[in-house]
Amino acid sequence: MRILITAAGSRGDVAPYTGLGAELRRAGHEVALATTDTFAPLVREAGLEFRSLSSRAPAEPPEQRGGAANRRELMRTAAAFVTGLGRGFADAVAQGADLLLLSATTAQFGWHLSEATGVPVICAYLQPTAPTGDFPPVVTGGRSLGRLGNRTAGRLALRMADRLYTHAVAELRRDLGLPPLAPHLMRRRQERDGRPVLHGFSTALVPRPSDWRPGLEIVGPWWPYDAPDRKLPAELEDFLAAGPRPVFVGFGSMAGGEGERLSEIAVAALRRAGLRGILQSGSAGLAADGDDVLTVGELPHALLFPRVAAVVHHAGAGTTAAGLRAGVPAVPVPVTADQPFWAGRLAALGAAAEPIPFRALTAERLAGAFDLIVRQQAYSRAASAAARHMAAEDGAGEAVKAVARLAG
Repeated sequence: MRILITAAGSRGDVAPYTGLGAELRRAGHEVALATTDTFAPLVREAGLEFRSLSSRAPAEPPEQRGGAANRRELMRTAAAFVTGLGRGFADAVAQGADLLLLSATTAQFGWHLSEATGVPVICAYLQPTAPTGDFPPVVTGGRSLGRLGNRTAGRLALRMADRLYTHAVAELRRDLGLPPLAPHLMRRRQERDGRPVLHGFSTALVPRPSDWRPGLEIVGPWWPYDAPDRKLPAELEDFLAAGPRPVFVGFGSMAGGEGERLSEIAVAALRRAGLRGILQSGSAGLAADGDDVLTVGELPHALLFPRVAAVVHHAGAGTTAAGLRAGVPAVPVPVTADQPFWAGRLAALGAAAEPIPFRALTAERLAGAFDLIVRQQAYSRAASAAARHMAAEDGAGEAVKAVARLAG
């Protein structure tokens, strides 16, 4: 079967699908991954066909640009990004597919392409998006509003997301020769038909909500592809061997232009707590020198995290899962979007200190969090328990089974 996976956003929104695609390929399928050009090397390294969504799309999603001064500007840049994706989406599908596997950011386009071409779809999301009384919508990062309030807020969040796609969907349907259909009406149609949605995160973090409809399943994380012979750089191996386990500090695709401030805070906190550190440069550009700190570039979390004492991160879905998988405690510093949700989940598990909002991060607060999670074993025990839970999950394997059921 020719499977086309579509995903867009930051690295954390795309990388998990490389591992999922590699597993589908091992199961005998022909797999392509359509995303923006930035991630072509990731796709090809996993042995997957790369298809571009960037021919008429902005190169980066809005959260990577660092220039959105307020929510209104963020909404405008997000709408421009999804409009560009819609223009490239039909081109990617036109290259051939027997099945579309759609991320949350691309599902709105895939549903309409499916209507036009008859190609079936399976949604494959990295966050819970369906309204539930169990928790408020992940994008709000807020406290529970009670079961009725949570469900109401969840429906409102979906309507707000649908509004981002209004122009792009209208343009796409016009190009496909389809009659007009508003995004929220297409979403309602998908729900009415009970279309399957696989969620690639762990039930250790989010147990399946009790009020979700049949077909909404949590299957376990999809891990980014790492070559079997991949190793850590020799300089990093030497640093790890030279002393006690260090603390990892990284903000992934977040915090552009904040590198100097974050580096100063991280180094001051590490030294105040008497700890060694590894700073991952990322989009922020973290960097520091010294015998007790090392700066690194992009590295597989699966290789590094089991060898550190704790991780400080932005609480993206992928980094959150990687830290738990390694059984190490965390200091979450959420920046935006769904990150406060995952940060809160880590803390609720007892595997993380109380989240520190990005703008409230100081060396004093970070050092205090280090004193808790590194010195007190309860955090490590909670993280280890979650790691054991996650070890029993096979997210990619469950997706392969879902594809086989559809094909059969």
